[in-house]
Amino acid sequence: MDSSSSPSSVIIIGAGISGISAAKVLAENGVEDLLILEATDRIGGRIRKEDFGGVSVELGAGWIAGVGGKETNPIWELAHNANLHTCFSDYSNVRYNIYDQGGKIFPSGVAAHSYKKAVDAAIEILREQEATSCGTQSQKNSTTFLPKTPIELAIDFILHDFEMAEVEPISTYVEYGEREYLVADGRGYEYLLYKMAESFLISDDGKIVDNRLKLNKVVREIQQSKDSVMVKTEDGCVYKANYVIISVSIGVLLSNLISFTPALPKWKTEAIEKCDIVVYTKIFLKFPFKFWPCEQGKEFFIYAHERRGYYTFWQHMENAYPGSNILVVTLTNEESKRVESQPDEETLNEAMGVLRNMFGPNIPNAASILVPRWWNNKFQRGCYSNYPFFNNNQVIQDIKASVGHIFFTGEHTSERFSGYVHGAYLAGIDTAKTLLEEMKDDEEANLLLEPLLALTDSLKLAQTDAVSGKLKCDLPRKFSLSGISDGIL
Repeated sequence: MDSSSSPSSVIIIGAGISGISAAKVLAENGVEDLLILEATDRIGGRIRKEDFGGVSVELGAGWIAGVGGKETNPIWELAHNANLHTCFSDYSNVRYNIYDQGGKIFPSGVAAHSYKKAVDAAIEILREQEATSCGTQSQKNSTTFLPKTPIELAIDFILHDFEMAEVEPISTYVEYGEREYLVADGRGYEYLLYKMAESFLISDDGKIVDNRLKLNKVVREIQQSKDSVMVKTEDGCVYKANYVIISVSIGVLLSNLISFTPALPKWKTEAIEKCDIVVYTKIFLKFPFKFWPCEQGKEFFIYAHERRGYYTFWQHMENAYPGSNILVVTLTNEESKRVESQPDEETLNEAMGVLRNMFGPNIPNAASILVPRWWNNKFQRGCYSNYPFFNNNQVIQDIKASVGHIFFTGEHTSERFSGYVHGAYLAGIDTAKTLLEEMKDDEEANLLLEPLLALTDSLKLAQTDAVSGKLKCDLPRKFSLSGISDGIL
C-alpha cells in the first residue's frame, strides 16, 4: 500500500495549473514536505495537448487571452520566458465571414446591422440585470431582442458563447489587453506547467520523478479532524496532512466524486451549486488538402443555421501550422454534450454536411477526426466556471473560503479572472499565500500554548502524587485537570 506513514504538511489534490502554482509557492517558502495527488497519468488538468495530423493541438485551454495592455499577463510572461511559440488570433473580421446554408457569405452591411442589433440588445440586457441586482426598476419596458433567423442565432452564439470585450467589460481585457494568442508549439501549452514543476520537483530528462507527485491517485474521501486531514484514494491508500488544498474543477466539486467527513457546511455547498460549468468542445478535422479561404482576415468563419450553436464557429490552423490542412469547429454546452454522447463517425458526418453546405459538394472527406470529451471525463466534468455577469460576490467568496484545514483553489475561485488560465494560475498563488499565513498563525498559537501545556503536565504530575495512598479520597471529584487542557486546546 502506497500510504503515507508520516503526515505531510500539505496535500494538494489536483496537478492542474492551480495545484502546481500553489505547490511552487509553498516549496519556495520552505514547505518541502508537500504531496501532490493527481487522478490522471499526467499533470496539466484542462491544459492538454495531443498529436493530431502531424502537429500538436490543444484539446483544452489553447489561448493566452489578455495581451498588450497596461499590465503584463503572467501567463504571457511565462510563455515568453519559455520561448513558447504562439500565433496572434485576429477576430476583427469574423462577423463578415458568416456563411448561409447555401454557401454564400452574408453581405457586410447585413452582417454589420445584425451584429449591432445583437450587441445593443446584449448591452440592454446587462443594464436590466444590473438594475435588478441593485434593486431598482428599468425606466422603460423591456424590448429584449430574441434572435430568430440563422444569422441572428449565429451572432448571438458568438456574443454569448465567446467573450466579447465590447459587450462586457471583462477584467482580463481591461487589465491585460484585448489581444489573444493561440499556443502553437510542439511542446504544448502544458510545457509551462512542466517548467514550473521542475523548479521544485526532482526531474530527470524532462520527466518528473519526484515521489511528492503521485499520479493515478483518485481521491474519493477527505476526513477532517481537529488537527489534521486524512485523504483516501480509490486504490485504498491513505494519506495524512496538516492541511489540504483542493484544486479540482468546479465540475468535480458539483459531481460529488469526493466525499467529505464531516460534510461540507451548507453555505459552502450552496455556493458551489450556484456556479455553472461551461462545456467547450474543439473538434479537429484533418483533410488531404485545403478547400477554404486562407487569406488575411479569414482565419475564423461562421456557419449560420436555424439551430443555435450547430457547428457554428470554425477556424483553420494554417496560421499556426502552415500546410497542416486542419480545421477546428467549436461547440459548447448542450451541443457539446450531445456530440460527446454519439460516435465520432456520426459527428464527422454532421460536420462534413455543414462544410459541404458552405464550400460545395465536391470537397474531400476528412481523413481523421478528434473529439475531446471534457463533459464525460469524471476528473473534469466540463471546461471552466461561468458566473452570472452581475453575480453576488459572496458566492465566489464562499466557494474559495477554507473549511477548517481544507482550502479550495482553481479558476473558479478567482474573483476577477474566472474561466481563464491566468485566473487559475493566480488563484493557486493566492491560496498558497493564504495557507502560509494560516500556518504561521497556527505555529504562533502553538508556541503560546506550550508553556500552558507544560504547566498542565506538571499539575497532572502533582495531582498523581497527591492522590496516592490514603490522600486519594480527599481530592474533590470536580477537580479535573484534563478538563483544563481540553479547554485550552
